Amino acid sequence: MKKIVITKAGEPKVLQVQECADLVPSENEVRIAVKAAGLNFADIMARQGLYPDAPKLPCTVGYEVSGIIDEIGSNIDEQWLGKEVFALTRFGGQAEQVVVPLHQIFEKPESLSFEAAAAIPVNYLTAYQLLVAMGSLHSYETILIHNAGGGVGLAALEIANKIGATTFGTASVGKHEFLKAKGLNHAIDYRTQDWQKELLALTEGRGVDLITDPLGGKNLKNSYRALSNTGRLGVFGISSVAESGFKGKLKLLKMVAQTPFYHPFGLMDQNKGVFGVNMGHLWHEHKKINVWMQALLKGHAEGWINPHVDTTFTFSEAAQAHQYIEQRRNIGKVILTP
Repeated sequence: MKKIVITKAGEPKVLQVQECADLVPSENEVRIAVKAAGLNFADIMARQGLYPDAPKLPCTVGYEVSGIIDEIGSNIDEQWLGKEVFALTRFGGQAEQVVVPLHQIFEKPESLSFEAAAAIPVNYLTAYQLLVAMGSLHSYETILIHNAGGGVGLAALEIANKIGATTFGTASVGKHEFLKAKGLNHAIDYRTQDWQKELLALTEGRGVDLITDPLGGKNLKNSYRALSNTGRLGVFGISSVAESGFKGKLKLLKMVAQTPFYHPFGLMDQNKGVFGVNMGHLWHEHKKINVWMQALLKGHAEGWINPHVDTTFTFSEAAQAHQYIEQRRNIGKVILTP
């Protein structure tokens, strides 16, 4: 089989498509013939050498796939053979084959293409955890979605719209028309505007009840200041440091130095909350993840969950796919296909 390998930390050119032996599932696993694999910012940072959870290089990353089960372990019911599924993968997803335990697999609805199905696991589960499981967003509240045009951002927008909350989002101006068509109430151009000042003006100085922040560093200070009383800040990334080589490591150190510390006494005094989300650290919570996914699949059946795939790249175009995301060109999900 073929797989995308990060041969060493560096620019996108370090990515290679390599041949290796076919995988064999253990007794409690299934093998998926991959039709589509998601590409996430964590994969970009793994290539840059900035992602602490990544396997030792050289490695194949990838947290989510869709495809067809073509081989099963001895303890797996034969009814799973030939099923179209999508799955969470603990790396190894950006390959023609991946083996995973059954509890990380979900049956693919016929209404979803393989590409759209691969766009669900990481983005939508992250958004659900941010808004529903931990953010507790309500219809009478307001939310600011940073990077609203990204995969998690669009997923969060769909969930917020279903809840009925008033939505604000930061994105480059070229994405505003698309986001407004998707139901975003107020778009803020973070490149030409002071987003915090603009948000406070739009909310008459009150701020918002929930902010989702994938940027990290000093941006967290501004996000925290933009919270209303009882406001919550959901932190789920440090994409502001993304850069290859020595510059990336310097930016990471600078980001760590700029990250604020939230003391419990201050949080109590201001009636605010800060929480973190990392789907890659929830592998032991598969029962909870399954409940969240069933809610999302119900949302798709009802018509309000519709993953948006921006662009599809072949495995041999993986370097271009990484550059596309690094340049913030995507609206929604970028998908890799064998």
